[in-house]
Amino acid sequence: MRRPLLLLSTTAVLAALTSWSAYTAPPTTAAPRAAAAAAADWNTDLAAAAHTANPASVTASGSENGATGPGAAVDGDANSRWSSDFSDSAWLRVDLGATLRIDRVTLDWEAAYGKQYVLEVSKNGTDWQPFYTEDAGTGGSVTAHTYPQEVTGRYVRMRGIERATPYGYSLYAFKVYGGAPAAASTTRTNLALHHPAYSNYYQHAGNSPAFVTDGGRPADLKADQSRWSSDWNADRWVSVDLGATSTINSVDLYWEAAYAVDYEVQVSDDNRTWRTVYRPSAADVAARRADIKSPGDATGRHDTVQLPTPATGRYVRMLGKERRSFYNPAPATAQFGYSLYEFEVYGTGGSAAAAYPGLPGEQSGSYRTTFFDDFTGAALDRSKWRVVRTGQEMGPVNGESQAYVDSTDTIRTQAGNLVLAAKYCKGCTQAGGGTYDFTSGRIDTHTKLDFTYGKVSARMKLPVGDGFWPAFWLLGSDVDDPSVSWPASGETDIMENIGYGDWTSSALHGAGYSADGNIGALQHYPGGGRADQWHTYGVEWTPTELRFTVDDQVVQRTTRTKLESTRGQWVFGHNQYLILNLALGGAYPAGWNKVTQPYWGLPQSSVDAIARGGVQAEVDWVRVEQKG
Repeated sequence: MRRPLLLLSTTAVLAALTSWSAYTAPPTTAAPRAAAAAAADWNTDLAAAAHTANPASVTASGSENGATGPGAAVDGDANSRWSSDFSDSAWLRVDLGATLRIDRVTLDWEAAYGKQYVLEVSKNGTDWQPFYTEDAGTGGSVTAHTYPQEVTGRYVRMRGIERATPYGYSLYAFKVYGGAPAAASTTRTNLALHHPAYSNYYQHAGNSPAFVTDGGRPADLKADQSRWSSDWNADRWVSVDLGATSTINSVDLYWEAAYAVDYEVQVSDDNRTWRTVYRPSAADVAARRADIKSPGDATGRHDTVQLPTPATGRYVRMLGKERRSFYNPAPATAQFGYSLYEFEVYGTGGSAAAAYPGLPGEQSGSYRTTFFDDFTGAALDRSKWRVVRTGQEMGPVNGESQAYVDSTDTIRTQAGNLVLAAKYCKGCTQAGGGTYDFTSGRIDTHTKLDFTYGKVSARMKLPVGDGFWPAFWLLGSDVDDPSVSWPASGETDIMENIGYGDWTSSALHGAGYSADGNIGALQHYPGGGRADQWHTYGVEWTPTELRFTVDDQVVQRTTRTKLESTRGQWVFGHNQYLILNLALGGAYPAGWNKVTQPYWGLPQSSVDAIARGGVQAEVDWVRVEQKG
């Protein structure tokens, strides 16, 4: 519901500102490839390297013919392809020759693509661990990033579940990227290489923390490749797990143009308590602060941090304190996030056994109702709900035309239902320093019910008319914390309707998938149903996925692993709160109805309907069920 401008990657913004289980026994001849794979740089296709060293390393359940054998998917030729036999259970597998950390896998599909398939890794070729599951494939090129899963193994395969066509599965390319984690060392070496890395927030899946330890950086420290990029806040950090207690002598930071003006290098024994071992001098900070260039002229920098005294710890992190400024254009300046190509930690110790922790599993127990309101009281129950007012609890958002007010004209209970009503009176409402022609209602449960996980549902009847924008949604409880803010707080849109009678939408917003780039779906009512009839809208929110429903039918399913593999950070592991509101006009309706006058997204016909009265969203009941 909150839809500010979509955040672009740092490099994209800088550029814009300048202008605006079948099993085949593993081959026995693969061992010589281990050293080559371990030495590979971040952009080496490990599958192609393995095939070059030994064509028998790539196998499949079968092939359509001799010209479409498994090697054709890893030969580096964009025009050749592997095509399976015509079976849903067909698979393609590569033996990398050594156990490596897998950073990402890219599949370039031909027209005969997989509708459902799984990417899996194995250390022995027998026991397989899934790390990416596709249940609604559309073909094309798909890159599945593994962060923050622990994906290490010698064998990687694509296992088909359901074909999209009557033919087989057909891949132009099956590319695997990663490398061997740095082992324990008694001599000075980069202990961070291919080790687990973490950050509090990052921009999207292609800029995750995993890139700071993958061994890759462009020579000019300017290209958009192999980098971590935070969101646009000052207190952001990135860290690396060395695997064991280490003696650290120096740290090398290879920055993109969005570097830190001021920062701290810290070490920790337990990944919780941190000790600062380095901070730039005041003179260095002043010089970096003064280095303000136009985005087109800005480049990164290489900081070699020689610690005055060797530090001891298992974890090392860069904690940003102040971001670099850019001309936007001169004399105005702008700040983005922090962006690091590589985070190298030199010293002795460490261990290749460093691993990402397992992701949370499903909750145990049965659901029980923890919140319910059927609005049968004479007025809104304010022990359960907070009334939100424009200029008080919130400011204007999304270009909407209404002011939210605390009035029985806009928020009331009536005949056992909650009514959120729209009112029109030209120039009659002053709120938050603005003048509004419309008023409406918005309520939420913030500070009264903030919760993590559960089934959330409501039975609602919606107004139909261009630009009427009722919504039932959840918002991260830390949204008003300036060190978090939106979209890092997370947003779960259970139901939004922008005045069309035959459909509603659901969506997820987080870093890397916000505003118009959200993860969402449209739902058309079956059998001629309409939005101005009673329907039940819901979401089941668990540690592993979100399933959206309309009248108990699943209309969108988003798993944590797929979201993080392809889009960005999972920001749905902490408290959210309920919101019900009726907005008028604004960005989302205008994006569909293209109306600009007399109000953005709200045509005269809808203004007339509001003036006549009766434009309202009705809610029969709201329920939250949780386990435990």
